[in-house]
Amino acid sequence: MKQAALVAAIAIAAACSHRAEPLPSAGASAAAAAPAAGRTARVVGKVPASGLTVIALEPKTAREFPPQDEKPVMDQVGLTFGPELLLVRTGEPVEFRNNDDTLHNVNVKDEQTREQAFNVAIPTGGTYEHTFTRDGFYRVGCDVHPAMAASIFAAATPFTAIAAQDGSFEFDGVPPGPWTLTVYTGGKRLQRDVQVTGGTTAVDVE
Repeated sequence: MKQAALVAAIAIAAACSHRAEPLPSAGASAAAAAPAAGRTARVVGKVPASGLTVIALEPKTAREFPPQDEKPVMDQVGLTFGPELLLVRTGEPVEFRNNDDTLHNVNVKDEQTREQAFNVAIPTGGTYEHTFTRDGFYRVGCDVHPAMAASIFAAATPFTAIAAQDGSFEFDGVPPGPWTLTVYTGGKRLQRDVQVTGGTTAVDVE
C-alpha cells in the first residue's frame, strides 16, 4: 500500500511540473493590445506661407482629445499684445494678463461675425480668464490704446500650428485615421484630405 501511494504521489508531482501555463486573463490581453491601439504618428509638410500662416489638422470622425497641458497666455507689455497671434483650444481656458504700467482693456470680437466675445478692463498686474466656445479667428484690441492689436485662432483640435517662414510644419502624436488639413494664409483658406498612417505622413499643399 505504501509503495502504491508513493507511485501515485510521484505521478501527480510529474503532472504538475509539466502543466501548461495559464491563459492570460481578458484584462491582460487588453493591456497588451493597448500600445497598438494607442499608436500615434507624425505629420510633416510644407504649405504656402504669406505672413503668419495657421495650420489646423482636424479629424474627419468625432474624437475626444485630452485637455491642454498648459493654459495659453496673452500678455500686454510696452503697449503691445503678445504674442501677435495666439493659438487656443475651444472649451479650454485662456489667460489674459496686463504686465504693463498702465490700464488696458481687452476687446475681443469674432473676426467673421463681428460678435463680441468679451470686453474687459485689466489693471496693471491683473489677469482675466476666458474660454472660447466657437472655432475661428478673433480680433483683439485695446480701446484705450487703438494701436494695440493681435489675433487669436481657436480650434477644437489640439493639432494647430503657425508655419515656419518657409511654410514647413510638424505635428507629433497624431492618431492614425482620416483627417483634414486646413491652411489659413494671405486671406486664403486651403484644404487637403490626409490619411494618417503609422510612422511619418508627409503632406504638401500648393
